[in-house]
Amino acid sequence: MHLDHDVTYPQRHTHSADPHRADGTRRALRIGLGGPVGSGKTATVAALCRALRAELSMAVVTNDIYTREDAEFLLREAVLPPERISAVETGACPHTAIRDDISANLEAVEELEDSVGPLDLILVESGGDNLTATFSRGLVDAQIFVIDVAGGDDIPRKGGPGVTTADLLVVNKTDLAPHVGSDLERMARDAAAQRGELPVAFQSLRGGEGVAPVAAWVRERIAAWVVR
Repeated sequence: MHLDHDVTYPQRHTHSADPHRADGTRRALRIGLGGPVGSGKTATVAALCRALRAELSMAVVTNDIYTREDAEFLLREAVLPPERISAVETGACPHTAIRDDISANLEAVEELEDSVGPLDLILVESGGDNLTATFSRGLVDAQIFVIDVAGGDDIPRKGGPGVTTADLLVVNKTDLAPHVGSDLERMARDAAAQRGELPVAFQSLRGGEGVAPVAAWVRERIAAWVVR
């Protein structure tokens, strides 16, 4: 294996297809959430729904390989009415349905807008994947990538397209750092080195500010979307 070469990551996916629907009305802002298995993507989606549902008309599309487990979790938690939660069973590696063949996700997004719209925001959650997971620019307008401290404090340093190019990197489960030997300051330095000026949010859904910093970032995206 030869490692003495430059690594080129996919272009940042910050703008998707036309912001208007076929009838000329503005469609919902679409934000994708990706990250490794167990990093806390579904919990972050649930927390965002609770934080934003009173002020935004929103819906969620989840992706799992063979089950509806993530959607069923959101339904049990009653974070949104059932008709605003749609599940896609990818039948293959999760990145296939969010990057390579996005047709099933696009259909789910469009059906939600037709049935419960107009919507301000649709969150599209990927199934658990690895550090290479990115969303197609035809599916989402911005991407959040979620990692957690239990996965190791070297993840930001290792990089990968998810860590390096996502519009927002979320370092989750910070309350576990003392118990798993993760150095948050080191993670912050490494993330800054990999991402430059792209933002990083440190989050514990069990205390502190919770999802508030991520929710604030989403609000900024919504404000920018409205004036496009």
